[in-house]
Amino acid sequence: MSLALHISNNVQQALDSRQPVVALESTLITHGLPYPLNVETALAMEAAVRGAGAVPATMAVLRGEISVGISSQQIEALAQSPAGSVRKCSRRDLPIAIALKQDGATTVACTMIIAEKVGIKVFATGGIGGVHRGQPHDVSADLLEFGRTHVAVVSSGAKSILDLPLTLEVLETQGVPVLGYRTDKLPAFYSAHTDLPVDQRVETPEEAAAIIRAADALGAMHGILIAVPVPAEHELSAAVAEDAIAKATVEAEAAGIGGKDITPFVLGRVAELTQGASRAANIALLVNNARVAGEIAVALCRS
Repeated sequence: MSLALHISNNVQQALDSRQPVVALESTLITHGLPYPLNVETALAMEAAVRGAGAVPATMAVLRGEISVGISSQQIEALAQSPAGSVRKCSRRDLPIAIALKQDGATTVACTMIIAEKVGIKVFATGGIGGVHRGQPHDVSADLLEFGRTHVAVVSSGAKSILDLPLTLEVLETQGVPVLGYRTDKLPAFYSAHTDLPVDQRVETPEEAAAIIRAADALGAMHGILIAVPVPAEHELSAAVAEDAIAKATVEAEAAGIGGKDITPFVLGRVAELTQGASRAANIALLVNNARVAGEIAVALCRS
């Protein structure tokens, strides 16, 4: 069978003319945030990419067709889809969604796969998956994707509900450089810093772009993680975040929630326990990461 792939006109024109393009995922629309915050945030991320001088390419699987650069109407439709009607697509899910003509929201891993396939080098998200706390063998497919897909991912580190030291160990095993954007320490999603060092601090989009170009020249097969701290005015204190995460994690275990369902459950409970402060931080870092990714994509195209 031939692969059903649709690239929007503006994204295709940008790729053809070597203009900067930033990939954006769609799981935040269907599984990450409630309506209408999901629509508002997705559109704000696209606007942040445009404001930086790049073209946004929000991705999804629509009735089995990989769609790169979905419309605002399609974002709205995904955002209002009934619970459970849109498949959360990682690497393992993508062929299923395509073959059975399902709707699918792209995770970090899935977005990386599609971005590499169509030639997009920079991708912005909130936080990547990682190793789950207390379950060292529960490793997100995102981490393995970093080891085999050459895309630069701008995020605020891994989600702080995860085991961050073990997550870094897996990234190291996969040969993935972890760059700190104006920071020497790995961000912890809601909080700007941990005590975990990054591999290299970069101060400018141009420095990040130079490392991406060097990886290109080496024929690298792995991704690059560019970790950007949450904006200071929206940062959640580490103590508050950790207390809420610990409570939510215990609740998830007691309820028997695991696998790909644990992250949305814990994120939702943390938002409730922090009276919305964690959600405000989440939205702020998503939009900020989109802006930074746009700036890096622009710098990359200047070479």
